[in-house]
Amino acid sequence: MDSTGTTDAGERLEVARFIPFAAEQIFAVLTDPMGHVDIDASGMLQDAEGKPVTRAGDSFVVHMDREALGDLPMGRYDVTVTIETFEADRAISWSVLGTVRPGIGHTFGYRLEPVDGGTTVTSVYDWSTASAEWRTSGIFPVVSQAALRGTLGILERVVRRRTADPQQAQAVSV
Repeated sequence: MDSTGTTDAGERLEVARFIPFAAEQIFAVLTDPMGHVDIDASGMLQDAEGKPVTRAGDSFVVHMDREALGDLPMGRYDVTVTIETFEADRAISWSVLGTVRPGIGHTFGYRLEPVDGGTTVTSVYDWSTASAEWRTSGIFPVVSQAALRGTLGILERVVRRRTADPQQAQAVSV
């Protein structure tokens, strides 16, 4: 990772940011399907359905709008997010199954490292496990480093708001 907290390994992007909240407060947003919508900086995630996830294998639906990126004429569609990694308050990752079947094979996730005064959160976007056909198709990265970095900033804001107003946290999670 460079001095800006960014890694670009060719088939994987990582962006890190210090967030001045406890890992469990941050993880609560990341396990909530609406939390994903609330923190999205790409503009593609429009809404979500499902209960907060509690283990690998759990899933929920996200209503997407690819027109937000302006790159492909896919319009509105749904994806199923399936949790691949779940380590409470430490790590979460997921795969996405959308209109392409079988799935493309890319994953998204977060690592949380408690540090003095808060948590270092690393956003990870990895397409190294996608099929060779997709890896060489030119579609990656779909989400830019700037969007990953923006999402981390929005994550801090959402955690702050949910922490300041427990009723809002409960209302959003239902």
